[in-house]
Amino acid sequence: MQAEGFPAPDSGLLLTHFLTVADVARSRAFYADVLGGEVVLEENPCTVRLANGWIIMNPGGGPTPDKPDVTLRPPTDPSTVSSFLNLRVADIETTHREWTAKGAEFLTPPIDRGAELRCYLRDPDGYLIEVGQATGMLHGIYADPPAGTS
Repeated sequence: MQAEGFPAPDSGLLLTHFLTVADVARSRAFYADVLGGEVVLEENPCTVRLANGWIIMNPGGGPTPDKPDVTLRPPTDPSTVSSFLNLRVADIETTHREWTAKGAEFLTPPIDRGAELRCYLRDPDGYLIEVGQATGMLHGIYADPPAGTS
């Protein structure tokens, strides 16, 4: 690892998650102040270390030479999601309580799904974030198959 916690491995691979955001400062504050991340780089790209990973944020924009047919923009329809951040916690009740007190708006309180306790919230741009605590899966109880596949 190089440069004060910046995600740049000396060898091998390191996973980060990139988000296209409407307002970098607002999103940086959410991931640092509400979820407890550490700001590694303020801008260009904004980089926040969150637990054992990193969130990288930049405004959207049009095609570039290395992605010639791709335009980046934040989500526009909160009811349609193709990807989401999945955060695993040791104590979901405490996490839910602390993040709610800091301004996080959860869709529901934590719900017992048998394999895990879980709930969801959205970041300032509408990205969906799952927060889960393994419970039953630690004892051989796993998630139900996705709807329509059984």
